[in-house]
Amino acid sequence: MSHTTIRASVEKADAHDKVTGAAEYPADRKFPDALTAMVVFTDRPHARLLALDISAAEAVDGFVALLLAADIPNNEYGLTMYDQPVLIGTGSSNQSGVPTDVSRWEGDQLAVVVAESPEAAKKAAELLNPTWEELPVVDSIDDALAEGAPLLHPEDGLDSNVYQTYKFRKGDVKAGWEKAVVIVEDTYEVPYQEHAYLQPEAAVSYIDEAGRVTIEIAGQWTVEDQMQIAHALELPLEQIRVIYPAIGGAFGGREDMSFQIVLCALSLKLRAMGINRPIRSTWSREESIIGHHKRHRGRAWAKWGADESGHIVAVESEGWLDAGSYNYTTNKVLGNMHLTLAGPYRIPNARIDTHAVYTTTVPGGAFRGFGGPQGTFVSESQMNKLAEKLGMDPVALREINLLEDGDESITQAPLPLGVSVRQVVAETADAANWGEPHPGGPDVRPFRSLPGRPGATRRGRGFACAIKNVGFSFGFPERSDARIELHGGDVIDKAILFHGAADVGQGTHTVLRQLVAEALDVDVSQVDAVYSDTATTGDSGSASASRLTWMAGNSVLQAAAEAEKAWNQGDRPAIGEARFVPPSTEPFDPDGGRSEPNFAYGYVAQAIDLSVDVETGYIRIDRVFSGVDVGNSLNPILIEGQSEGAIVQAHGYTLSENLQAKDGRILNPRLSQYLIPGIGDVPKEVHTIRVEVPDPLGPYGARGMAEMPFIPYAPAVVAALHDATGVWFTEFPLTPDRVRAGLAAFSQT
Repeated sequence: MSHTTIRASVEKADAHDKVTGAAEYPADRKFPDALTAMVVFTDRPHARLLALDISAAEAVDGFVALLLAADIPNNEYGLTMYDQPVLIGTGSSNQSGVPTDVSRWEGDQLAVVVAESPEAAKKAAELLNPTWEELPVVDSIDDALAEGAPLLHPEDGLDSNVYQTYKFRKGDVKAGWEKAVVIVEDTYEVPYQEHAYLQPEAAVSYIDEAGRVTIEIAGQWTVEDQMQIAHALELPLEQIRVIYPAIGGAFGGREDMSFQIVLCALSLKLRAMGINRPIRSTWSREESIIGHHKRHRGRAWAKWGADESGHIVAVESEGWLDAGSYNYTTNKVLGNMHLTLAGPYRIPNARIDTHAVYTTTVPGGAFRGFGGPQGTFVSESQMNKLAEKLGMDPVALREINLLEDGDESITQAPLPLGVSVRQVVAETADAANWGEPHPGGPDVRPFRSLPGRPGATRRGRGFACAIKNVGFSFGFPERSDARIELHGGDVIDKAILFHGAADVGQGTHTVLRQLVAEALDVDVSQVDAVYSDTATTGDSGSASASRLTWMAGNSVLQAAAEAEKAWNQGDRPAIGEARFVPPSTEPFDPDGGRSEPNFAYGYVAQAIDLSVDVETGYIRIDRVFSGVDVGNSLNPILIEGQSEGAIVQAHGYTLSENLQAKDGRILNPRLSQYLIPGIGDVPKEVHTIRVEVPDPLGPYGARGMAEMPFIPYAPAVVAALHDATGVWFTEFPLTPDRVRAGLAAFSQT
């Protein structure tokens, strides 16, 4: 009997439980004898801890224990650099390379209180009495670059707060400018964005039946969490267990630590005190917004030139990302921004520099698109301005310059085979009837209680496209593990998949079951799975970089082949194990960027129709046509869901989400102050165009795609707004006040 499970819209494995409320998120994990932990933030953007009086906190009725910096054997952590203390304490730890007595961010953690109840924990936390020496706040990129700015990480041995720089040097830029008949030059600003996932940070820790310190938490990579815990607590990996229950969204916001290290340290401390009780903790929404990283704010200057036929002849650009207080993944995000400042185009002559800068503000880190949205806003805005200056259609200009298989990219090496951006652009433009005017519609109603004012509505269309890596980059040793057990007699009755992959809402667990069923020719109902538990599952790599279906899918197919081989040899149960390793990648050459930084890419294009009320500055997105190369539609309905979700998230980034920070502090840490789109705010129509150009290395030809529809949205909206009003905007979010001010300034010129 033949079963076909890929290309089918199989229902998400967790859909029923999430809809009915049966799914258990970390905050739902109840234990009758659990203690409560409360993390205490320093609440100091930049200050040195001189003393900490804990006596009043210890006297609180119900107080159990207090975790301090001295309790952390190796008081440092970080996803790509160990540049952050786990807890801020008096004096500097001899074990850590980073000074641990300085708070560089209001969300640095000072201590963790454990008590019998939330009320007692809160009271004890409020009675901690630190003494601080205030230090100068470095509030922005400009402050960090200013002459005489305090060095925030002197342990780096650098003479400035710029700690990472990438360079592209390609061709002869001077000769390129001599060929240019049109030149566009501008400076762009990109804002913070809050992840705003549905489930704030929560966790429970305990010592399990095997004596392992265990944490149940929402994350994106169990093994990486395990390794960071092990590093800070100086424990063997096998003494640490990380489990992910249901995960209420991530988007990159759960790549870094929240409770992982401190709750594990607390469980160990309590055991040493003779107390063996679970510890639970949950952040409020405000604590969540304060205490985890954001999409990077940044700035980039760009100068692009083209000849009379529209061919790009020269690009110069310089960009900066505000890393905030610690690196998190800034060095990697910067690498993606660096690549996308050149867009998916043939560029013969280029000089591009990008920099990461420390400040005493909220850290920047991983967020859907991972540097692609920032760089693409610049490169696609430049392309649209070139088109206007040349008097060319913006799609036609792109078609002249788009990369194809065999072309040399900005890194002076061809992209991996399967470069499909030309087909993505063409199919998106066709679906949108590009070249036709905005089809019209009702006037904009900026106030729901009032009709639109006749004559105040303007309409426009905009286009943008993008490229982004699939998988980890720049020489990282990529891998993904899978294990499959086959049970039955003459025929396979059941297959069990063991995989570390985190399902953060994207449907990975469903797709992996489909791949197992397809590979073994069984029904998907015959496939069970165990996920995201370091006691039983291997190293999946992170649920990020649009990599999980691509990487985990390949590992599953290899494990299925091994299990089938064992089955045919008569093993019962038959077991297949595999570690998939993709082609290697390379870091940028430090002098000119020459490299092969990625083994796979995704491609996307968008056409956007909008209407704007020029009296109020209120924008309505009427239609979005989003074309993305998915390689092969393993589960079409999940692809559409990811596409629409990315577009709504990008819509908030572009139009309404306005995280405010001043003097190193977030000013609006509540969702009532931070306007993520509601159901009445999202685009009126979203059309997902599934382009299918199989990736030569993807599982059944599939490509990673979950980040792609986010990336070109902002420049496409800005282009449509320009088409409607004649005004270019170089920063966003395009809130009504900003749009109205921009239109007013334009009218006065």
